[in-house]
Amino acid sequence: MKFTETSLKGAFVIEQEPNTDERGFFARVWCQNELKAHGLNPNLAQSSIALSKKKWTLRGMHYQLPPHEEAKLILCIKGAIYDVIVDLRPGSPTYKKWFGIEITEKTQKMIYIPEGFAHGYQTLEDNTEILYFISQFYNPKSYTGIRWNDPVFGVKWPNMNESEIIISEKDKNFSSFKE
Repeated sequence: MKFTETSLKGAFVIEQEPNTDERGFFARVWCQNELKAHGLNPNLAQSSIALSKKKWTLRGMHYQLPPHEEAKLILCIKGAIYDVIVDLRPGSPTYKKWFGIEITEKTQKMIYIPEGFAHGYQTLEDNTEILYFISQFYNPKSYTGIRWNDPVFGVKWPNMNESEIIISEKDKNFSSFKE
């Protein structure tokens, strides 16, 4: 696994290093030892999968409040996404900054999102599937989010046309960010 820190402190793009042969490939997507070696949270509480049927589906921006903050590792196993993270850690040198990256089934890239970040993505193809590895159990009382288009952050999504974006009412109605 190859780790490259993003412009946001503690968030990494991780590239798989597949072993290939005539049958295909085999690659690690989660390794406690590798995560520990890079100072990242190696705990795995749950893994989840999401299917978005239509292009321009937007999911986010989600996070959990303390004491249930979660680190995530995101992998696109079918299709393509534009993945966005926002640093919500007061005192961080990258507080309120965002980072976006295209992740596809072909690139074999993943993104590690540390605790204290909001996360979301927009699909770039129909029938896109995302695999999540999560360090903390889901806690409905701690679960929250921020608006996907909050001007405080200025995220530039691939498609900003609200009439074309497919988004849940819950995600659409998240509040604006408050310090």
